[in-house]
Amino acid sequence: MPDLDKIHALMTAVVQEQDVDLAVRALAPLAARVVRLASTGGFLGRRNTTLLIGLPDGQEEKVIAALRTACRQRVEYLAIPLEGSPLPMPTPVPVSVGGATIFTLPVERFEEF
Repeated sequence: MPDLDKIHALMTAVVQEQDVDLAVRALAPLAARVVRLASTGGFLGRRNTTLLIGLPDGQEEKVIAALRTACRQRVEYLAIPLEGSPLPMPTPVPVSVGGATIFTLPVERFEEF
């Protein structure tokens, strides 16, 4: 069993707003320490949540599996005007949204007081 008091890595997961509650619930059984930060970004300018996840040794793959289950990509359609068209009729264009973007960094020092 990993030592849950020692954080060895910091995982940053950018999650779409509609997936964040499910993602946090999926992480709860793993006893991962999670901090939620509201964020906005991507080329669509959508609201996201950045999760800062403190990982004990050996938990990285379990956390990634939980996030993969909770954060699904889906297709949304955006109305974009066609270039060179005589009429400014927007055309629906499929765009993949959702999922998670994950970065993992080693932690040299962790203190809690």
